[in-house]
Amino acid sequence: MQDTVSADRVTHSDLANAVRVLAMDAVEQAKSGHPGLPMGAADMATVLFTKFMKYDAADPTWPDRDRFILSAGHGSMLLYALLHLTGVKGMTIEELKNFRKLDSKTPGHPENFMTPGVETTTGPLGQGIATAVGFALAERMLNAEYGSDLVDHHTYVLASDGDLMEGISHEAIALAGHLKLNRMIVLWDDNGISIDGPLSISDSVDQVKRFQACGWNAVRVDGHDPKALQRAISRAQKSDKPTLIACKTTIGYGAPKKAGTSKAHGEPLGAEELAGAKTAYGWGHAPFEIPDNIRDAWAKAGKKGRRQRKAWEERLKALAPEKRAEFERRVKGVRPAGLADAVARLKDRLVAEPQNVATRKASEIALEVITEAVPELVLGSADLTPSNNTKTKNLTAISPGNYAGRYIHYGIREHGMAAAMNGIALHGGYVPAGATFLVFTDYARPAMRIASLAGIPAVYVMTHDSIGLGEDGPTHQPVEHLAALRSMPKMRVFRPADAIETAEAWQMALERTDGPTTLALTRQNLPQVRKDGGAQNRSATGAYELSPASGPARATIFASGSEVEIALAAQKLLEDQSFAVRVVSVPSLDLFLAQPEKVRREIIGDAPIKVAVEAAVRFGWDSVIGPDGIFVGMHGFGASAPYKDLYKHFGITAEAVAEKVLRTHNL
Repeated sequence: MQDTVSADRVTHSDLANAVRVLAMDAVEQAKSGHPGLPMGAADMATVLFTKFMKYDAADPTWPDRDRFILSAGHGSMLLYALLHLTGVKGMTIEELKNFRKLDSKTPGHPENFMTPGVETTTGPLGQGIATAVGFALAERMLNAEYGSDLVDHHTYVLASDGDLMEGISHEAIALAGHLKLNRMIVLWDDNGISIDGPLSISDSVDQVKRFQACGWNAVRVDGHDPKALQRAISRAQKSDKPTLIACKTTIGYGAPKKAGTSKAHGEPLGAEELAGAKTAYGWGHAPFEIPDNIRDAWAKAGKKGRRQRKAWEERLKALAPEKRAEFERRVKGVRPAGLADAVARLKDRLVAEPQNVATRKASEIALEVITEAVPELVLGSADLTPSNNTKTKNLTAISPGNYAGRYIHYGIREHGMAAAMNGIALHGGYVPAGATFLVFTDYARPAMRIASLAGIPAVYVMTHDSIGLGEDGPTHQPVEHLAALRSMPKMRVFRPADAIETAEAWQMALERTDGPTTLALTRQNLPQVRKDGGAQNRSATGAYELSPASGPARATIFASGSEVEIALAAQKLLEDQSFAVRVVSVPSLDLFLAQPEKVRREIIGDAPIKVAVEAAVRFGWDSVIGPDGIFVGMHGFGASAPYKDLYKHFGITAEAVAEKVLRTHNL
């Protein structure tokens, strides 16, 4: 089936077979994994890495490298074998032998925070190809800013049938086609097999026509023919559109009985099939053994981009010092020094000129200042720009073929937007912020989870944050979404009470570099409850005493967002009855709960009655008020009516809070 290993000449088959056998051996040793994809896709990966990738294994984070995204993350051993063979530091043969073991650099699916050379976490199907849209877009945007001498590379994706069946793929390819992201090239492992069996039992989409309808070039080739693959990739590099190359392959290529079947997908081959496949390849070496001549040839492929990298470094050095420093700052993810000062000045201005506005409008006010202080901040919205208030006057929109802007119209593609934001952030050079309604985090959640898992500093501007949006009714009124997002590890959620807290939330979101942040903002106007400005960010602890009691506190009212106004009104009602109450604003419950115990104890205080007020479900608040604390909020879904009527209907009022405090006191 394949050329035998030659002692004096290394063929394409030798190189591809080295990838295959390492993947097969690792899966077999782990007794777990997916050997079929690496066996079938090794030819296309070999052509890509030996003939096309602008890549230096000695520096896998070089900013102008080509990006390779393994969207079919279940085939992770394909990527690990490539990283090992090309010579990425730390990707030793021992790591391959430890495939899927605790603390290895070779987890079951690729994790960018664990493995050098992995561009993004993949595994949930569709995420890789959608994230790649962000990589490709960021490349074009940074190219528009800094020119081809510094930014001129491709984004390659290896996608599976499953990636293209997932709904997010349509959002992704439609956006990429619309924006003419011609530096994006997708190699589709068209093997016609899914876990259940032949793809024909569940799908009959002509993917080539589908991609063409979305504005892509799309061609079919034999995925085991290196010359055909080389011609197709060469043509794709010259295209003015993104390109899909449908590579017809055989899953489990070479396995005597399992090749071309679902049996090759997600389980070890077994000794008999493993031996049979190696015989078909003409491979007679021990497990994990790669002959020196093949290893040397792969190492050479890993070094072929070194000259390009060094030339790029010389061009970078030749830049004017200020421009070079700014480029390096941005690609390293270091935030500009002027952000904190800009926010402090804005807060002082708000103290002098209070703004009684919706926090979505307060966000826009903050962004007018912040977008000047943070030139790498890129904003966008899923077709809700006038509602989300994310496009400031100083921003121009990106359009097909014109990437010299900082605003992205994502269209009604919440999931695709969130995934593209991950790619923009991971590419380097930009901080992405994207917007929709809070209730539609349901549509974006899988990509938001990847951002949390992988530590990606994306910012989600989620407006219409409660029943306070009013007449659109319960389908649009988020009641459980704050709790759901707060429960996500490493996701930070802010629900600011006014314009000053909103500015502080933006500062915290942009200063953060180790994970994502959600800003939950109101549709309805709110009074400005903060009277102090200055450099101190009081929201940084997640909660703080906003209004102290007139004497020893008999109750503490904790509230977030729009309900802080209600808490203050309840405080006045109770103080008028000589019942001392303090109010604690909680702009970020999850951040507050992450504070040291001493900080939490001081802010929670020792008042015997504790109340939480939030127009959402109770889940999460018991950590502050205890299981016997009073909760004033939602206990089910919302309704359609003007928002003031809804607050009265659901009993989220100052009078209701005061009445419950007094009733509890009198028990």
